[in-house]
Amino acid sequence: MSHPAKNTICLWYNRDAEDAARFYAQTFPDSTVTAVHRAPGDYPSGKEGDVLTVEFTVLGIPCLGLNGGPAFKQTEAFSFQVATADQAETDRYWNAIVGHGGTESACGWCKDKWGVSWQITPVALSRAVASPDPAVAKRAFAAMMTMRKIDVAIIEAAVRGDAR
Repeated sequence: MSHPAKNTICLWYNRDAEDAARFYAQTFPDSTVTAVHRAPGDYPSGKEGDVLTVEFTVLGIPCLGLNGGPAFKQTEAFSFQVATADQAETDRYWNAIVGHGGTESACGWCKDKWGVSWQITPVALSRAVASPDPAVAKRAFAAMMTMRKIDVAIIEAAVRGDAR
């Protein structure tokens, strides 16, 4: 028997924790649904036998989805930041989240259909805005501020100082 993680992210869902966990497992590598637990009795937002919690991993991070009901909503105060290698990987994750009932936001942020926020962040962007050259960082940051989904080619052009 494996030991549970010392620290697990608990995400509150209204009633869709299992659907969300299965979507994450299908969308991201190193992601699985490991257990589904049903309520042993009635509770404020559900009945005995309803799915209460779902154990899953997202990109290797242990999570617990709790079907806690409508009392609390997801906010941008919590997000998963996914480092992507290139434009193809950026597009794949962005399109999966937004195309599955999610919504676009700014600067590489989007929300899935359950309200969980995701930052789909190309490594090229992270490196550029952390550049020791303040002019490079400023140009990359300014380019990012105009985007929804990050365009790696535009970030790379900003790093080089090429106007696009």
